[in-house]
Amino acid sequence: MDWWVLASVYFGILYLFPMLLVGTVLPPWQIILAAIFCTVLADVFGPFPFALMTTLPQGILLFGTLSGMGLYSYEMTVKRRRELEDLQRIEKEVSARREAEEQLKFVIQSSPIAILVMDASGEILIANSMAHHLFRVGAGELVGRNISRYIQALGHVTSKEATSETFRTEMQCRAKRDNEEIFLANVFFSTYTTAVGPRLAVLVVDASEDLRDRAEYGLEQLLAGSQVLVGAVSHEVRNVCSAITVIYENLARDLGLVKNQDFEALGSLVEALNKIASLELRHSGRGLEARILNLNEILDEARIVLELYCAESDITMKWNIPEKLPHVWADRYGLLHVLLNLTKNSRRALEGASLKRIDVSAAVEHGIVFIRVTDTGPGIASSKKLFQPLQKDAEATGLGLFLSRAFMRCFRGDLRYDPEVAGCGFVIELAIAEVDHE
Repeated sequence: MDWWVLASVYFGILYLFPMLLVGTVLPPWQIILAAIFCTVLADVFGPFPFALMTTLPQGILLFGTLSGMGLYSYEMTVKRRRELEDLQRIEKEVSARREAEEQLKFVIQSSPIAILVMDASGEILIANSMAHHLFRVGAGELVGRNISRYIQALGHVTSKEATSETFRTEMQCRAKRDNEEIFLANVFFSTYTTAVGPRLAVLVVDASEDLRDRAEYGLEQLLAGSQVLVGAVSHEVRNVCSAITVIYENLARDLGLVKNQDFEALGSLVEALNKIASLELRHSGRGLEARILNLNEILDEARIVLELYCAESDITMKWNIPEKLPHVWADRYGLLHVLLNLTKNSRRALEGASLKRIDVSAAVEHGIVFIRVTDTGPGIASSKKLFQPLQKDAEATGLGLFLSRAFMRCFRGDLRYDPEVAGCGFVIELAIAEVDHE
């Protein structure tokens, strides 16, 4: 238009429109080139003759205006694109957050564990269906109630003033259902802060059955230990009765006391005591039942328990257990009891030692699995009465080693002292069990 119109009209200002369009699609350096090109065209097709003193300032002013318009259009376009990208990103985040919230809500509602969220005063804000079932409350009725009504211990936690410190812990306490029924609860809770105030998230598990199982298992172990103890004592009584019987027969033969009534009464008493001991031994033999067990699994369980137990006294445990040990005849809890008893004895022996370490190793020799437990303690001065019960110098009950060996012998094993190692060492012997892998 500037070229074809011959009238004395200056169209330089109209070059702003193409620069406005160019700024939306070209990068800055190309916008500058377009501004130079438009400035040259305006001067070439302008109605005024070229004069350096007037054309140069006019061209510089026009170039600055055109390039400024193009760059302004570029910046506005870039800003608009960024806003659109941010808007799309926010929409995606909102959609993902909404989906995550829906999934989290589904997980909470379908969880087999009671989940609750309370505010600082203990008022329940969120409760899943399992929480309503656990506390015997109708659907949706827990919200708005105070948690201290059901778990009094949590009422003290939530009543504290909000601090910057967060709590993530667990406890076992007594809880109450809505029908006043009492049960034992394992409570896992944590505190966190939101824009509207502190919150307390709680997971509650009914531990009543675990308590019952522990009580039943403790009773079974007590009965089993008592039977083993009675069996071991009965065995010793039988040995004594056998010795008395031999002496009785010798006296009867050498001194002619066969017809003496007192002597005959003494023999009857010895015979009756022998029968009683034999009867108790037969009954007590069923105290522990040997089963085919995976020894590696039992030793892994023992390692979890014993390492935590020894860490309290700064004792290092070194394990040298092959990856694949054969199955053995044993009672799981009986074997764990023996390992725990040996570790307790080593812990007492290492109290004053400079090097505190317990070594546990396992090996297979001649069809028997040997588990060696040794420590770096001062050792044992005399091992003659080591496995005898109720010793006078025993630091505890004096029955630990006696019962441990009795346990091992109940399932075709044995426990013996190893005098050849430095410090104190014991060897557990277990019979290998043939397992059909078909």
